[in-house]
Amino acid sequence: MLKKELTLLNVYCIATGTTLSAGFFLLPGIAFNEAGPAVILSYLIAAIPLIPAMFSIVELATAMPRAGGAYYFLDRSMGPFVGTIGGLGTWLALVLKTAFALIGMGAYLGIFWPEVPIVTLAVILAVVFGIINLFGAKKTGTLQVLMVFALLIILTAFISKGIPNIEFENFDGFFGKGGVSIFSTAGLVYISYVGITNIASVAEEVNNPERNLPLGVFLAIGTAILIYAVGTTIMVGVLPAEELASDLTPVASASYILFGEWGKIGLTAAAVIAFASVANAGILSASRYPLAMSRDHLIPAGFSRLTQRNIPVYGIAVTVGLIIFLVLYFDIASIAKLASAFQLLMFALICSAVIVMRESKIEAYDPGFSSPFYPWMQIFGVFAPLWLIAEMGIVPILFSLALFTVGTIWYVSYAREKVVRSGAIYHLFARLGEQRFEGLDRELRGIMKEKGVREEDPFDEVVTRAVVMEFTSEKTFEEISRDVSNQFASRLGFGAEELEQRFMEGSRIGATPISHGAALPHIRLPEIEKAEMILVRTIQPCFVKALNFSGKTSMQGPIHAFFFLVSPNENPGQHLRILAQIAGRVDDENFIKDWMDATDDQELKEILLRDERFFSLTIRNNTPSSALIGNSLRDIRMPEGCLVALIRRKGETIVPRGLTELMEGDRLTIIGDAQGIEQLINEYS
Repeated sequence: MLKKELTLLNVYCIATGTTLSAGFFLLPGIAFNEAGPAVILSYLIAAIPLIPAMFSIVELATAMPRAGGAYYFLDRSMGPFVGTIGGLGTWLALVLKTAFALIGMGAYLGIFWPEVPIVTLAVILAVVFGIINLFGAKKTGTLQVLMVFALLIILTAFISKGIPNIEFENFDGFFGKGGVSIFSTAGLVYISYVGITNIASVAEEVNNPERNLPLGVFLAIGTAILIYAVGTTIMVGVLPAEELASDLTPVASASYILFGEWGKIGLTAAAVIAFASVANAGILSASRYPLAMSRDHLIPAGFSRLTQRNIPVYGIAVTVGLIIFLVLYFDIASIAKLASAFQLLMFALICSAVIVMRESKIEAYDPGFSSPFYPWMQIFGVFAPLWLIAEMGIVPILFSLALFTVGTIWYVSYAREKVVRSGAIYHLFARLGEQRFEGLDRELRGIMKEKGVREEDPFDEVVTRAVVMEFTSEKTFEEISRDVSNQFASRLGFGAEELEQRFMEGSRIGATPISHGAALPHIRLPEIEKAEMILVRTIQPCFVKALNFSGKTSMQGPIHAFFFLVSPNENPGQHLRILAQIAGRVDDENFIKDWMDATDDQELKEILLRDERFFSLTIRNNTPSSALIGNSLRDIRMPEGCLVALIRRKGETIVPRGLTELMEGDRLTIIGDAQGIEQLINEYS
């Protein structure tokens, strides 16, 4: 697994940095030559098909935060064949965009070193940024933050100075190139925006992806649209048409008019920073696609190997090598069009992937962000990119067809015999009576376990209110289920026999997770308000008759811990997240030892609650906690979001109330947000 080192700031800066580069510093002149002053509209139109793709990618990334981004989404939704094409296409799009950025960087550096060919500079830079990426995502992400903030400061100065100096007569003949040119140019400049969603390829390395991915991407898209709209208006309004149409460094030229020589130098530096951020983040993102595809056996296994620093060195090497090839043998306009065409095609497929995942009705598909206006936004997101590709001309169309051909040949000749999984589309087929692929269910549940519960999930509440049952004599699973069902029946209003039958049926069909000495029997019921759980500890080992991984029934165990969970029918995602959280605790190598060593009910519950949101405090004299003695709970100032869930006093568990007075020797189980818990630990430990 890759380390989760990227914060919200890193997400924003990677997305913004990969966007504010060639589209702003290099393309305006080329695009102006195609569309005239209406190039401003081309930039705005180009952003429209990005919106459904952006919402779709964020939904998929919060459900499946894995390296490989678009490839992973397409593979798990529509199967390895489409995944192969999608992985190759997205990787190529990123590589093309990065090559484009390096050429742009070379063009601006050529202002300072005109004697050095642009291509030579671009090749040298590709090697440099490849080496930087060998130091890991965190260091790369930190560099990205510094570059993007420097860039935004310089661009703010450019916009502030440029707006008052716009010459409005430069916009005469606004539609002089015709309406068709506006849309064809929109396809050309689409490359300006595609970097904003590249962050999905490093989603596996994002801390708290359900919050940081959507927020970072939305902030980045707003920044990009604003700067492109205002910035291109300034360039058209400041530079003479003849000069702008042939200028590969239009921002530097506009800055010379606005600020003089020092302004030109400053904006040239900004351009270099922008291109550097794209190249840096582009190699970071693109190198994760070979890693992800290799993990899934679609390309040779060597690409899945990580260094001791968890760096995909082979993915970085092949990405840099292809970038150098493109820089040496393709012209800049071709690179831009191909990058845009490939990315448009991939975005159409990604919008299709959201439709497939939703309609497959897989309960473990549990995105932290759901795209609005489903399915109409996704339907638009499928057809709009294809229309733009058609408007770009025959070459992008032919290369898109070539991508499909090469992907098909590679899959049939190499990957097909090595892959034993199918995508969510098979679950969609299952609704029509065809066979479904259960491996995807297991994989998505594994992802849920990694992500943990959400802030709104009542996991802590469910655990603290759970009933604890202990059996010292030997019991069968049937006997335990019967006793547990009787306990549930009095609380839920359901018949004990019905509950017992459903728990037993779950084990027979393989729906009861069993591992590391623990079993998680679980059911969902209609017309109950909230999830309930019963914790069972068996001193004597118990064995459960259940399906194993080979699909055969066998006695599994020994089991000393049972977690019987009952949840409302209406919220399957929450039910699965609670199960996943328990499974994560069970996976700890010390779980069974801690479970069997626990001296009381409270300690058993604390084993499940142990994380950054849990704190156990024993009140003792001559310690910082002694200040709590004699105070009622309502008089104690707790950090916001924290509360005392349980109190253990003289061998008994007390449900805390506001008037409960604390005594020496009380053991408090405190739950809350991570920041508040850390504050309590610092204060009382």
